Amino acid sequence: MNKIDLKKDMKPLYQPSARDVTQVEVPPLQYLMVDGTGDPNTSPAYAQAIEALFAVSYTAKFMLKKGPQALDYAVMPLEGLWWADDMSAFVTHNKAQWQWTMMIMQPAFVTEDTLTAAMAEVRQKKKLPGVDRLRLEHFTEGLCAQILHVGPFSEEGPTIARLHAFIDARSGRRGKHHEIYLSDIRRADPQKWKTILRQPMNPS
Repeated sequence: MNKIDLKKDMKPLYQPSARDVTQVEVPPLQYLMVDGTGDPNTSPAYAQAIEALFAVSYTAKFMLKKGPQALDYAVMPLEGLWWADDMSAFVTHNKAQWQWTMMIMQPAFVTEDTLTAAMAEVRQKKKLPGVDRLRLEHFTEGLCAQILHVGPFSEEGPTIARLHAFIDARSGRRGKHHEIYLSDIRRADPQKWKTILRQPMNPS
């Protein structure tokens, strides 16, 4: 049985350079999503969202692996869209005002019926409060710029500034700040955390 790994199949989107900002065209993709507000370091809703996203994603994976087609695939990394009604909240790090959509990309063969069944199983076995807030949504970003940041989240500022400068020198920014978390922050040294920073940009 061959294991499907979309991070490798979609290398330009999930393996960017840490040296240079690059442009990518992000196709329509489907994500298991959950919305929330508040400081991700202290918000119970944030912790519940992450727990539910991974529980349902892994349950769906094992359902399909045991199914008639015996599909085996790697669960994709956690991703987040970040914004605030008052964008100065980002400059001042007023995290209580941050809004977020946390999400995990699902391969096209993972259907809504599969995820509904996975959510029902997780509700029954684990009773996670965040499951009821999940939804499956198709999301299109189109033209974006991105770069890999290596290090703690608190040190992203200069890398984000490089990303924004690249975009502003071309067509200008649009959409929400997007982060893709490639490292397991529970185990990895913060100085080695790898985070893709992505920002949609206006068409040329």
